[in-house]
Amino acid sequence: MNSKQHKVRLIYHILVMPLIYSLIIPVFILDFWVEIYHRICFVAYDIPYVKRSKYIKIDRHKLSYLQFYEKLNCVYCGYANGVLHYTSVIAGETEKYWCGIKHKSDAEFVSPPHHDEFIDYGDEEAYRRIVNN
Repeated sequence: MNSKQHKVRLIYHILVMPLIYSLIIPVFILDFWVEIYHRICFVAYDIPYVKRSKYIKIDRHKLSYLQFYEKLNCVYCGYANGVLHYTSVIAGETEKYWCGIKHKSDAEFVSPPHHDEFIDYGDEEAYRRIVNN
């Protein structure tokens, strides 16, 4: 809610709003395409479906104390952030299926939680054990 503490930036908020809202187009296309991928490829890989409702939640617009534009922003953020999170989980499940090797150690890299289950970078012996089973 930092925007509420920066009322002097209102003109900037208004000016960048078209840019922010223009992202709905690629987010919608991503959502559509990832869902097709999810429904077809996960069956082929025998990976359990990711439950969409666990990641996309649109409910804050129901709060009576919000103004109309705030409700609209809440719908947008709930959908856009939810789709990106949902997509990230689907990509992670795909990565677990196809890869399972951690990235080379890097102090600045933020590793996703599913990488905890992966074998260490450069551990050829562990890789061979998995591949040869």
